Amino acid sequence: MKYRKLGTSGLDVSEISLGSWLTYGVGIERDLARACVDRAFDLGINFIDTANVYGRGAAETVLGEILAGRPRHSYVLATKVFFPMSETDSGLSRAQILKQIDASLTRLKLDYVDLYQCHRYDPQVPLEETMAALSEVVRQGKARYIGFSEWKPEQIAAAFAVPGVERFVSSQPQYSLLYRRIEAETIPLSESHGVSQIVWSPLAQGVLSGKYLPGARLPEATRAANEIMGNAMQNWLKPEILEKVQRLRPLAAEAACTMSQFALAWVLRQPNVASAIVGASRPEQLDENAAASDIVVPPELFSRAEAIVAS
Repeated sequence: MKYRKLGTSGLDVSEISLGSWLTYGVGIERDLARACVDRAFDLGINFIDTANVYGRGAAETVLGEILAGRPRHSYVLATKVFFPMSETDSGLSRAQILKQIDASLTRLKLDYVDLYQCHRYDPQVPLEETMAALSEVVRQGKARYIGFSEWKPEQIAAAFAVPGVERFVSSQPQYSLLYRRIEAETIPLSESHGVSQIVWSPLAQGVLSGKYLPGARLPEATRAANEIMGNAMQNWLKPEILEKVQRLRPLAAEAACTMSQFALAWVLRQPNVASAIVGASRPEQLDENAAASDIVVPPELFSRAEAIVAS
């Protein structure tokens, strides 16, 4: 496993990180979640991403139990705040940020998180209030650094224009061979401010693994076959997209790697990407994805892949 510096922070994070969205504490039993986390550590993954809203606190609670007893310096833990935790608790006001960081730390059984992220932008709260509250969290020692997820370029620029506050070190956007929106503005702007990308859905929710075949029945026990998650994947499951993905198979073979590894290596080709978040419902799933950190793919193969998906 290779590691990269997270923006201007003092954190070195593994190129492949473990996410817990819609899994730990909800869809995945505790023993299996523990096995996945343990396997991640065995593979050199030191970066774990979660959020207060995942399972309405369940993911943080399970991770708190799993991580208890591990040396605190041996891992980097990120969580998030914004989405509703109840009918009255949501957003990025000062009151909510201070309330939710304490609740997250209680569930995680920790004194601090390494990275505290705004899960989305909150247009209902003055940006100055949000930035001041996040700075208060850092200065109280409850988070080492701050980040954001899915903010627009103008929102990012506005945050850096607020005087006297802590600076963001990370951005968490969607990014994959099938979804490249951040390349035009977000990455150049982030680079100019010392912000790294921690990307989610680098495999386009599993579509880039090649396991979904055009015209074929969805494999059982996959995300696409799940009634809730499958509905959120409909754009990726269009026949024309699945056909293009299958045309990537010879390129992965030429690079002597799996399709998932090819897709992850493509994301990691971007220097501004510090880490790619992957999920796992079984420990063995991590073996393949973690190995992508060591794979070197000729740039010419990536260019051919880009041309295929853009056609």
